[in-house]
Amino acid sequence: MDKPLLELRGISKAFGQYLILDNLNLTIQYGETVAIIGPSGTGKSTILRIIAGLLMPDSGQVYLQGKPRLGSIEDGNDPYRISLVFQQAALFDSLTVAENVGFLLYQHSKLPPKRIRQLVEVGLELVGLKGTADLYPAELSGGMRKRVSFARAIMEDPDDPTDNPGLLLYDEPTAGLDPIASTVIEDLMRGLKDKVQCCSTYVVVTHQETTIRRTVDRVVFLYKGRIQWQGSIWEMDHGDNPYMQQFLSGRVNGPIQVLG
Repeated sequence: MDKPLLELRGISKAFGQYLILDNLNLTIQYGETVAIIGPSGTGKSTILRIIAGLLMPDSGQVYLQGKPRLGSIEDGNDPYRISLVFQQAALFDSLTVAENVGFLLYQHSKLPPKRIRQLVEVGLELVGLKGTADLYPAELSGGMRKRVSFARAIMEDPDDPTDNPGLLLYDEPTAGLDPIASTVIEDLMRGLKDKVQCCSTYVVVTHQETTIRRTVDRVVFLYKGRIQWQGSIWEMDHGDNPYMQQFLSGRVNGPIQVLG
């Protein structure tokens, strides 16, 4: 492709008196896997919501496949679907796993329920949850609920070529999980990239160093609303950027200001 999959140009966003994103520029190419990292409260999740079309920037422009986005996700003008996996899975407690995974297809497609159920079963098997379709979220562990949200994110209508998710966004996918459950999720993210065409490009917001190292090829460091550094895992380990050195080492002293 001659145009990037996604571009953020001059994006700024404030909440009240707090400037969260300050004239930020970011480009995501086809097939890239990117981590956005940085201290808490620096706008990482805000970037995901702007990319997903759930939040409008105060200034700047989002470009999809080289064309400016017009409006929000509700306007339905995006050339491809962007799926966001929320930090807390965001499942409907009153619905079964199958109903959660197939929710958008039940609501918006013309597929018969039997066909949707078949697609849901395939999706659950892809995330290692075969046989869980009739359970409820309360019957699942935290890691299993995360995987259900993954299955929901990759669901697509085979009769609608525009329904293929072109970009996946993960917001803290391993937050609150034990090391073993985190490894399962990290392996799943990489595994889906190889198995499912719609998962070949993704952006993940995370604080977990294992998630950074095991799931992405490029790292973007955000602080004070701007990208202070970006590069590969190798460059992250061997570079001398003071922001990255302080963040990775956990030192109190450095360019990152510690509150309190």
